[in-house]
Amino acid sequence: MFERFTKDARDVVRGAVTHCEGSGARVVGVEHLLLALLEREASRGAFALAALGADRWRESVREELAAARRRAGLSRAEADALAGLGIDVTEIVSRVEEAHGVGALSGDVKDRERWGGRRSFSREAKGALERSLRIALDRRERHIGDEHILLAVTVLPGVPAEVLADHGVTFETVTRVLYGGGELRAG
Repeated sequence: MFERFTKDARDVVRGAVTHCEGSGARVVGVEHLLLALLEREASRGAFALAALGADRWRESVREELAAARRRAGLSRAEADALAGLGIDVTEIVSRVEEAHGVGALSGDVKDRERWGGRRSFSREAKGALERSLRIALDRRERHIGDEHILLAVTVLPGVPAEVLADHGVTFETVTRVLYGGGELRAG
């Protein structure tokens, strides 16, 4: 599959690893792929994000991803569902961080010097990359570009897709920007 990746798609994967290492996370997640996509310039994925107003909301997306990481990866919808059961996630995070430090629920590596080797990809991140292949094949395209990774991120359940959707970035809006509204399944 990786032989089909364009330079832009490979740069997204490398950027995701860099974000993972910078945050101290143990594995590369879909949120790291999204952070790398948000940094792209002069690529099809960057074009789609710019057309959908990324300059206005890019920093907000970064902040929302960081907030979700502090909540142990819970989406806002999941936190709201727990609130409906009388569980205040914000209060739990506050208490845990008061006792163990900021970011205690994030799963980040506290002592970065001890963590060596290459970062592996989470099942969800691998799924996003596999989905990008299916999206490219559905379009009868021979390559996998960063635009295909962006489309894949928008359809996977979880925090990255939720945060993007809150800013009007969905599979449908990205498809419309990239392909002029042509029919394409979510894969």
